[in-house]
Amino acid sequence: MSKKSANNSIKQVLTQLVLDVFEQNGNQSLNYKQVSAKLNIREPESKAVILEILKDEAFKQTLKEVSPGSFKLIELKTFIEGKVDLTNDGSAFIITDDESETDIFVAPRKLRNALNGDWVKVYVYAKSKGKRKEGEVIEIIKRHKMEFTGIVKLSERFAFFIPDDRKMMHDIFIPLPDLNGARNGEKAVAEITDWPPEAKNPIGRIKHVLGKQGENDTEMNAILAEYGFPLSFPKEVEHEANHISETINEAEIAKRRDFRPVTTFTIDPFDAKDFDDALSVRYLDNGNYEIGVHIADVSHYIIPDSALDKEAYERATSVYLVDRVIPMLPERLSNGLCSLRPNEDKLCFSAVFELDEQAHIIDQWFGKTIIHSNRRFTYEEVQTVIETQEGDYVKEINLLNKLAYVLRERKFKNGAISFETTEVKFKLDDGGKPIGVYVKERKDAHKLIEDFMLLANRKVAEYVAKLGTGKHKYTFVYREHDSPKTETLQSFAQFAARFGYKISTKSDKDIARSLNFLMEDVEGKKEQNVLTQLAIRSMAKAVYTTKKTSHYGLAFDYYTHFTSPIRRYPDVMVHRLLQHYLQHGQSVNAEHYEVLCLHCSQMEKKAADAERASVKYKQAEYLKEQVGNIFTGIISGVTEWGMYVEIVDNKCEGMIRLRDISDDFYTLDEKNYAIIGQRKKKTYRLGDEVRIKVKNVDLTKKQIDFTLVQD
Repeated sequence: MSKKSANNSIKQVLTQLVLDVFEQNGNQSLNYKQVSAKLNIREPESKAVILEILKDEAFKQTLKEVSPGSFKLIELKTFIEGKVDLTNDGSAFIITDDESETDIFVAPRKLRNALNGDWVKVYVYAKSKGKRKEGEVIEIIKRHKMEFTGIVKLSERFAFFIPDDRKMMHDIFIPLPDLNGARNGEKAVAEITDWPPEAKNPIGRIKHVLGKQGENDTEMNAILAEYGFPLSFPKEVEHEANHISETINEAEIAKRRDFRPVTTFTIDPFDAKDFDDALSVRYLDNGNYEIGVHIADVSHYIIPDSALDKEAYERATSVYLVDRVIPMLPERLSNGLCSLRPNEDKLCFSAVFELDEQAHIIDQWFGKTIIHSNRRFTYEEVQTVIETQEGDYVKEINLLNKLAYVLRERKFKNGAISFETTEVKFKLDDGGKPIGVYVKERKDAHKLIEDFMLLANRKVAEYVAKLGTGKHKYTFVYREHDSPKTETLQSFAQFAARFGYKISTKSDKDIARSLNFLMEDVEGKKEQNVLTQLAIRSMAKAVYTTKKTSHYGLAFDYYTHFTSPIRRYPDVMVHRLLQHYLQHGQSVNAEHYEVLCLHCSQMEKKAADAERASVKYKQAEYLKEQVGNIFTGIISGVTEWGMYVEIVDNKCEGMIRLRDISDDFYTLDEKNYAIIGQRKKKTYRLGDEVRIKVKNVDLTKKQIDFTLVQD
């Protein structure tokens, strides 16, 4: 480092310390001697630098000279902390936790090596009238991530790593000894190890080689690594899982309610390996029905604070990519010990309901059980039984289906919203390459299971919520879904009106009723996916929290996640807390559990992003073979640089760039969700049908480019 840049660096640090003194002293006026004394600086040279800083900051209008030699901050809160949100041109906005605070703009040269998502301290310049707030990063408090997926580029004397992340603007310099066997052009995971202040690029090492670019395993593992999901379990976790006894001893059975003689079965997708829920049916002498919702007792096997428990918490969820599941728990637990496989005794945590003909709850019981599943059904098999009235356990399946219909109808009557989104599935060859795309149908068999799981989730939450009174409420993990913001919903209502659909925003019940009419009406129509996706986007996101709030989308006053502990850590927490309270335990620390809830919500979002990325990759891979082909599509999104189009037949989405539409100069009309030609006024609106040609596919970026086929 040159002497000049070293002096500048020292001065920058001193400037921050000087301004800190003003903030810490309630913004009283101070001269350079007083500032020096507070910083414990005695050398005349350093004092002279402080005087120079005071004059510089007065010139920048950060400080004001209130009397000769005496200075004051022009405005407090000169420093703020926030998250870096990088833009495509390399500049950034700093987003703070304070909603009343406007975002701070930071130019690329003022970012000081801060990366997207980093938590930073920013020095905010005194704002000129009418101008946006601007600042510069002075400290990186916490890095968002230090690992990236990308491609290794090798030369004779050095190597560079080009990250896949479009918001990572810097290539990473890799010294040759740190290549870890990576070869030129291979996909890998690199970790930043150093970033000297004067260096343009960070320095890193290759942590894992993922394999040859474009191969299915390589690309799927790259997606997992990009979102921070581990590719394998640590040895101590596998060791712990492998040493859990398979034997269920008599002492354990004696503590539980025995459901082994009761008719019980599971209903799951045909390719499922972990069965975490089962239903039991018993006809009671009084004419009512006992329906048991039996959930794998994962908390029996996972000891709090064990290696298994810590790993499950860190992952927080299983991740479902197009061609694989990355389980939250090792296979011995997820597919073995905890899985409710047929013809085996299994430990469960159950919610058991006595229901009458109208599915009213006459009685309920929660507790630990042992079950023995008589049959493993697929959804397709149950659907066949419902439609043909023939097959195993036809009487029980018919009863469950009838009760589920009543529960569903009541739920919608109370204001629940029915979002029937289309789920895209791929037919893959042995190498994982997509050879076909289809839309998964949700029939009565799927809804039957869903309605009984909702019942268990709702009633478990309600039971704990009503345990305490006043200030003595019991801490619990709830699933919260807030009501949508009025302006977002009104914006959606205006858009839906263009298709002839009326959305009433008078009250929550009116909103739910009119959205359900819309969902019913739009089913099977070309605009179904666009309207459903927009409606979902107008809703708030569901999260985990200890705060007892209702679930808007389901119209439940109480709701939690109790039914999937093999694949969701919040369900494990719910099991532990419910058992603790059933044994008359005291309420647990709410702040501690709120931190756990926040982590689980964040990991759930990461898992959903990873799942979406795998779908996008497979869509791109599928359309790579279709370059030059023409399809009919629906405009699914509009931006200032182009419009997104979803192909009707296969639901693959790509972009038509405005620069590729040659008959006019088009601009975005944000308010009306449209692209408008400036001369001829031709308009392309969200939901319009267009003909497109597949122009180009970039697998690395998961980008599909279309061109418009003009009439």
